[in-house]
Amino acid sequence: MKRPGRWLIAGLLLVIIAVQGRLWIGEGSLAQVNDLQARVAQVRVENSVREQRNRILRAEIIELKSGLESIEEKARSEFGLIKQGETFFLLVDETKAQRP
Repeated sequence: MKRPGRWLIAGLLLVIIAVQGRLWIGEGSLAQVNDLQARVAQVRVENSVREQRNRILRAEIIELKSGLESIEEKARSEFGLIKQGETFFLLVDETKAQRP
């Protein structure tokens, strides 16, 4: 009677090598899992930045809906608008002004 030990050991060794190969290389490998974890961390950082920006925009929207003062201030600061009868003064910082 032959001993099936050698074939059994060889078969088990091949299975172990295949499982190890799958663990280190290919889809679902440790390298891929690490890459995915890094991407998840990056996306979480981007999401937190966007959430902060959204909070600022929501507060600005609420402020703009609440009264004319904020709308007037925005028109003045962003568009340089002035009311009728007001005098416009432009203050120039001479240290920052370019000289010819």
